[in-house]
Amino acid sequence: MKAWQSRPLDAVYPIVYLDCIHTKVREGAVRVKAVYLALGINLAGEKEILGLWIAQSEGAKFWLQVVTELRNRGVQDIFIACVDGLKGFPEAIEAVFPHTSVQLCIVHMVRHSLNYVSWKRRAEVAADLKRIYQSSTADEAELRLGEFETKWDDDYLPIGQSWRRNWARITPFFDFPPEIRKVIYTTNAIESVNMSLRKITKNRGSLPSDEALLKLFYLALRNISKKWTMPIRDWKVALTRFTISYEGRLPQ
Repeated sequence: MKAWQSRPLDAVYPIVYLDCIHTKVREGAVRVKAVYLALGINLAGEKEILGLWIAQSEGAKFWLQVVTELRNRGVQDIFIACVDGLKGFPEAIEAVFPHTSVQLCIVHMVRHSLNYVSWKRRAEVAADLKRIYQSSTADEAELRLGEFETKWDDDYLPIGQSWRRNWARITPFFDFPPEIRKVIYTTNAIESVNMSLRKITKNRGSLPSDEALLKLFYLALRNISKKWTMPIRDWKVALTRFTISYEGRLPQ
């Protein structure tokens, strides 16, 4: 497991997804631990787990350790990092990989927004949010956001405020055509991994130690990744676009 976690990585990952899963560990008392996973899409369009880490601290300090570890293991460039609003992560990745675009997961933004909405109005609010993130351009999306605020601010002010506050992290994917947007505006690729991990921890209650937790996840990830035999959908089209958009950053 330690050899796997410290193995050399590729020089370039066009996309890296980061997400978190919470699990209980018995340390005298039972504590909830946050385990973070990094899933890279390599130049062949194949998924690859880059590592897993138990958070020992909150925010930028922890993320700086993770990102520095990826750099020390050979990663020289990441084009897009897709995250679920991880506190301190954007600052950390920009310190180590200054040219990386940080993209907030739109699916998580929508879910978070709908937490404020009553059941009977959810479908209508979700449809109006969809008009924002399915816009052709960032400018059009901002117009749609303005329309959303005019319609819904009286009832659900925090939704518009949240989208405005995170706007710079929501909009990078508008620079890309639809086939790449599908790949980067959601962390679905890593969420399916987390779902599999939750299944194996659900019936265990809590684990005896951090090491037991990491071993269990390592073995599970090894089994999960055996099924990854194909590139992700539309990868050739996406790679062609990356070659143009990130000219000079792709290895020859």
